[in-house]
Amino acid sequence: MKANIPKGPSMNEMLRQAQKMQQDMQQKQAELEAREYEVSAGGGVVKVKINGKREILNIDIDPEIVDPDDIETLSDIMVAAVNEAIKKVNTTTDEEMGKITGPMGMGGMGIPGMF
Repeated sequence: MKANIPKGPSMNEMLRQAQKMQQDMQQKQAELEAREYEVSAGGGVVKVKINGKREILNIDIDPEIVDPDDIETLSDIMVAAVNEAIKKVNTTTDEEMGKITGPMGMGGMGIPGMF
């Protein structure tokens, strides 16, 4: 009696799929790096523009928030805005790359070290 073992994809097919995934990931990474994001903090008094490479492009500060006697508050709001901008880029990048890698991505059960 022969065992009925289902056939999976061949090694060549798996290699082609991996190469396509790598190309898709490189294309998506380039697209994500070109994107620009804008976030605000302190009720909109500080706005940060950042790109997908996590480079700060612009910081816009409402002049009414500038108080020479309270630089600490302005500094705190700026730090919050920059951190939120970085978080937004990271979250978007993780979500978009996860669409490509699926279960083989960083949190998945794929082949260790492959992606």
